Amino acid sequence: MQKVVKQRMMALNGDEAVAWAVKQSDVDVVSAYPITPQTIIVERISDFVHEGEVDLEFIKVESEHSALSACVGAAAAGARAFTATAANGLQLMFEILYITASLRMPVVMAVVNRAPSGPINIHCDHNDSMGARDAGWIQIYCEDAQEAYDSTIQAFKISEDPEVLLPTMVTLDGFLISHTLQNVSLLPEEVVHEFLGTRKVQRIKVPEIFGDKEVPLMLNPKYPLTFGPLDLFDYYFEHKRQQIEAMERAYKVIERVHKEYAEISGRSYGNGFIEPYKTDDADVVVVGLGSTMGTAKAVVDELRGEGKKVGSIRIRVFRPFPRELLRKVLSEFDAVGVLDRGISFGHFGQVYSDLCAALYGAKDAPMMIDFVYGLGGRDMPQKLLKKIFEEVLEAKVKGPEPVFRIRGVR
Repeated sequence: MQKVVKQRMMALNGDEAVAWAVKQSDVDVVSAYPITPQTIIVERISDFVHEGEVDLEFIKVESEHSALSACVGAAAAGARAFTATAANGLQLMFEILYITASLRMPVVMAVVNRAPSGPINIHCDHNDSMGARDAGWIQIYCEDAQEAYDSTIQAFKISEDPEVLLPTMVTLDGFLISHTLQNVSLLPEEVVHEFLGTRKVQRIKVPEIFGDKEVPLMLNPKYPLTFGPLDLFDYYFEHKRQQIEAMERAYKVIERVHKEYAEISGRSYGNGFIEPYKTDDADVVVVGLGSTMGTAKAVVDELRGEGKKVGSIRIRVFRPFPRELLRKVLSEFDAVGVLDRGISFGHFGQVYSDLCAALYGAKDAPMMIDFVYGLGGRDMPQKLLKKIFEEVLEAKVKGPEPVFRIRGVR
């Protein structure tokens, strides 16, 4: 086991923490277009470039669609590539989201969660990244600025693993994390370099063209390959199966990278997929994503002081969805409250829907209630979250109806 390295502490907001992670990760290309509340990330990176503190190509483009397209081109040429966006910018990228994953490009992108228009809104909910949950990207949801820094570094190692080769979104709640100052522990740059290494391009065999010789899977005039050709029903399905298999293999890679990072940093987030809090003897738990789960811990402590057996579980990795792990863990409780900062109109919140699918057929599946909250940046104060916990405790006795509840709205 490695020794935890000495680190320096800086007062950073979440956006700056991500920028510092990119600065230390030996990134070759950053391409971005500004959008609130993400803009600080690329502003800081541009500062680093201007001051000569990093050796990377910073590409200014006319839209988010172009920003991600530039990253795809860079990654296809063997570069380590990064971008950042939010809400409407993510939606403008939508075509290229699928292309990035389908071409197996290990791009890392910070998504600073912001409610999509309309009406126009610049504050946090999760409908932007939830809209991209099926695009083939790994998704990591952070609780605070420290985790945003740690997860960005881990994301490069996860995405570039030859067993994975999929892009990763690192998400952080707009303003709640992105603009909130926090003490963040930074690893020494040389330690991050050693942890990540340089990007190693996968080598493949194309017997019909190059015989038995292995060639790099990248754009290279010496070994010409085609990326993104027409792919009709004769092969398209097989390529989708490869993406499915890569996402399944990502489970072990995410777990391993999380452990390796914990050894050098001293920081871990549950087992890398979920972070339980005081669940060992709990009767009921509340499950959710992002910064709200930090508030949930405070509420758990308060209710524990009143003698109520409650706990919380934060889902950190939403794609690949830790279905088997959650199926096993949640079956231990009588009732589960699900916090959704997003909504699938005409259905439920996205976290609740995925949990229902994961628990379907489980012998000891708990009753579950979906609580939609915080859309458009509406606050989730401790007193409101406490009422939600109390509703889940009450459901243990009276039953879960109604299973869909909206809280914090006039």
